[in-house]
Amino acid sequence: MRTLALTSLLAALAFSARAEIKLPAIIGDNMVLQQKQANPIWGWDTPGTDVTVTFAGQTKTAKAGADGKWTVKLDAVPANAQPATLGIKGTNTRELKNVLVGEVWICSGQSNMQWSVNASWDADLEIATAKYPNIRLISVPQVGTQEPQQDFKGQWVECSPQTVGPFSAVGYFYGRVLHRMLDVPVGLINNAWGGSAAEAWVRRDELEKDARFKGLMENTVKTEAAMNSEKAKKDYEVALAKWKTQADEAKKAGQPIPRQPSSPQSWLTGNARPGNIYNGVLLPTIGYGIKGAIWYQGESNAGRAYEYGSLFPFMIEHWRKEWKQGDFPFYWVQLADFMPEVPTPGDSAWAELRESQTKTQNAIKNGGQAVIIDLGEANDIHPKNKRDVAERLARHALVKDYGFKLPYRSPEYKSVAIAGNKAIVTLDTFGSTLRTVDVSEVKGFAICGEDKKWVWATAKIVGGDKVEVTAAEVAKPVAVRYAWANNPVCNLLSVEGLPVTPFRTDDFPMTTKPKE
Repeated sequence: MRTLALTSLLAALAFSARAEIKLPAIIGDNMVLQQKQANPIWGWDTPGTDVTVTFAGQTKTAKAGADGKWTVKLDAVPANAQPATLGIKGTNTRELKNVLVGEVWICSGQSNMQWSVNASWDADLEIATAKYPNIRLISVPQVGTQEPQQDFKGQWVECSPQTVGPFSAVGYFYGRVLHRMLDVPVGLINNAWGGSAAEAWVRRDELEKDARFKGLMENTVKTEAAMNSEKAKKDYEVALAKWKTQADEAKKAGQPIPRQPSSPQSWLTGNARPGNIYNGVLLPTIGYGIKGAIWYQGESNAGRAYEYGSLFPFMIEHWRKEWKQGDFPFYWVQLADFMPEVPTPGDSAWAELRESQTKTQNAIKNGGQAVIIDLGEANDIHPKNKRDVAERLARHALVKDYGFKLPYRSPEYKSVAIAGNKAIVTLDTFGSTLRTVDVSEVKGFAICGEDKKWVWATAKIVGGDKVEVTAAEVAKPVAVRYAWANNPVCNLLSVEGLPVTPFRTDDFPMTTKPKE
């Protein structure tokens, strides 16, 4: 009886400890609510509890369900830079302070989106001048899991020299442009994860239902079985022991310590397993009122560029379906130039990935691509110039979402006409004209005949939107490529400085297309 009484007492204490309003990290002090649209506010309380939310002169009520969750939807309000309080009353009362209304954007992708202000060019000046209390920042920790998560550890903070350093550089610079141009508060949600694969950002069951990703999911199941096997555990133990010996020897010799081997568990809870990032990182933020998303990813999928042509637009549409906010704006960064320059033209997985990114513009609504083929670094997959990247992204939003009249889209391939030994390429310059940079000669074109042997071409601008391409070795050209390499030497831009989008006029089979 004494044991039973103690158990009952502990249960009662546990219940009383839980009997209070709990809010997710995404809803808290210092947050920014999206202007001009209804915004969900949710949390948890004792099942059956009536919850009242008050904000900006409105009152909304809800009842906590059997799982304790409650949700209200606030009416749309205009932007407001005056700090306000959001009140919540249920089992107890909560007051969220310093709440603003403005523009909210998700900043997502892999390491080039995660790349911090601290590690970017001019970090000292950028940090010292980051005095923008009406820009609010929140970062989501990297949690990879197959189990859906409802919350994360984090909090909104005001942008300042003390807080901006570890935040996404592309995200911050993007938000800063919007803040300056629109003169409204801006909220930025950084959930990027370095090295992440696109399939990790999607619900696993959605991938399993789509026949296009059958191979991807079959390989996933095989990898999971391998990583969970006793052999994998034993192999890791052997490799780890060997590494420890090598590390000790290297330390004694004053040499660099070799990289520690990865455990099977690191893949199972990592950033490549389908569904992992969706469950652990994205899901706890889904439903929060946003304007749109910016995305910088693709390096990890470059070896599967053909598949990415379906996977990337599928991911975007999947996010929109989950968010239940319609076709919200989604803008991405095309892969930068990277790796050694090649002496002869040919095939490139990175070029194919860029093509898949470009084609996504026609596969979805309200999308757009920032071309940065001129901003990369051959010896570093993480180019440090994140400011120009962000500003090219921001041009899309300023024009398409906020009504500004600015050049925003890089010139793109439109058509080709063959006349004798010449190929006349016409580009869609979107109202602009073409120019070169660095040298007057146009660099970056290759041409081939029926033998499909690519050679460097001589090219010249012959009109505001046309380029004449020839090569002495090719009497009858059949196809032209521009900037078609991992790290192309190319110098064709619009007069406003937006680089021409890499392209090809051929439809030769992609090297990354899986073999039957």
